[in-house]
Amino acid sequence: MSRDKLIIVGVVVLGLLGFLVVQQAKRDEAMGQPAAPAADFPAISAPEDIDKISLKNGDKAEIVLEKVPDSTAPPADGGTASTWEMSQPLKASVNQQAVKDLVANLKEIKVDSAVNLKLDDDVKKEKQLDAAHAVHVTAWKGSDKKVDDFFGKSGTAGQLVIVASKPDHVWAAKGYSGYLYTKEPKDFRDKEVLKFDDANASGVTITNAHGVLSFTKGDKWAGTFDKKPIPRFDEEKVKDMLRAYKALSAEDFGDGKSLAETGLDKPDARVTIELKDGAGKYDLIVGRGASATNRWAKRPDGDTIYQIGSYASDYALSDVAKYQSAADAGAADAGKPAKH
Repeated sequence: MSRDKLIIVGVVVLGLLGFLVVQQAKRDEAMGQPAAPAADFPAISAPEDIDKISLKNGDKAEIVLEKVPDSTAPPADGGTASTWEMSQPLKASVNQQAVKDLVANLKEIKVDSAVNLKLDDDVKKEKQLDAAHAVHVTAWKGSDKKVDDFFGKSGTAGQLVIVASKPDHVWAAKGYSGYLYTKEPKDFRDKEVLKFDDANASGVTITNAHGVLSFTKGDKWAGTFDKKPIPRFDEEKVKDMLRAYKALSAEDFGDGKSLAETGLDKPDARVTIELKDGAGKYDLIVGRGASATNRWAKRPDGDTIYQIGSYASDYALSDVAKYQSAADAGAADAGKPAKH
């Protein structure tokens, strides 16, 4: 090979080596500083006696859960009983077990290792540690902030997290159960509409556009429609109805909607369930459709407007055929015999 060609090859090789050195330098810069020793790992868990939690899932609305005095419960350990409630994005009662699960998980989260990343905007976005994607979890005990963490992507090392006190460092955490922190507000709320022991039910009255259905229990269930006995009445249908209502939960809520908007000012149906020996009475009014399958509903003694599913609402809106045996399903009403 001629001398000129050797010079050209040498220049190309040097150029390639220079490019590789620059690329490696960029990678080294992106990786940041060496991993921290375990002794320097920050604490990211919360004590179980926290009384306020804020959850901000990216650009979604902030959810704030707070522990407040509960005047309806007996004193706990000599002090005032307390309960969790939601204060943002709206004031509402919550499912206590959902918050207890959250508090229990916050107690278990721990940093497992340091992650070598230089946090520029592109890296933050890629790792979902930016404001638009990170799950920002804050918890307090009184005015003392116990937790202020930003959770991003999950990988083989664990859940990426930034601690507010060390905003330029990334850590990998173990024990983080993401589904507990990314729920919609409705999924933290208390969805219980009705709850009773169906075995203790002694009477049911359903009033709708078809008329008045009344069911009473002696040795067995008996039924009338507009005060006339229902031909071929099937008591199993009443038992099915009670099973649908005994632990009725909302599918969603009608926050901010008026009674007129939901049809609850002039409901399409009303269901009244009474328990034996005067142990309880439960009322529910059912309004117009809230979606393709759900109906608006409300307890007359409360202000919360719910959405309930079609399985429950059908029992309130149906005619007498819903409570007859299959042989009578074609009868127009309780007063007509079945066609043969």
